[in-house]
Amino acid sequence: MRLLHSLTLLLVLFAPAAFADGTYQVELILFRQNGEPAETNQPAPEDWAAGARTLGPDNQASTALDTLAGKLESSEGYKVLLHRAWQQDLSATPSKVAISSGQKQFGHYPIEGTVSLGLARFTDIDANFWVNQLDDHGVLVTSERMRQATRVRNGELTYMDNGSLAMLIKVSPLQAPR
Repeated sequence: MRLLHSLTLLLVLFAPAAFADGTYQVELILFRQNGEPAETNQPAPEDWAAGARTLGPDNQASTALDTLAGKLESSEGYKVLLHRAWQQDLSATPSKVAISSGQKQFGHYPIEGTVSLGLARFTDIDANFWVNQLDDHGVLVTSERMRQATRVRNGELTYMDNGSLAMLIKVSPLQAPR
């Protein structure tokens, strides 16, 4: 009886990690709402991508939320700034991906940010993005920042709002958990 109790306890302790491991499709749409950029005095830091794996063109996937992005783009008051999808192996230990758009100048892109994902029974999302204004010489003048964290069910489309910037993100399993 004691052995059965010990095995049950071990299963309870290790089940969340075993449940989460696998490959996931991640898709996000970063957009501006209410038309005007927010006035901020917090420029993007030089080390905005510290500790993150860079999401380059070679590890991006086809987007599936194109209809939704099109509806946002055609609606008055919304402007899609970034739409990316990729596949990522996820586990209970959070992993961070760096995403950028536009031409890099003096260490910054017009749009740059990170998404940290970790999961067990739910997906933990920590998104940190900057929409930068660069002058004619490529020098960073000002940045608009979106920083949001949330916990959601796997496969759910999630809306994250930060005033003038907002994001839709979906994290879905691609294969059965290991």
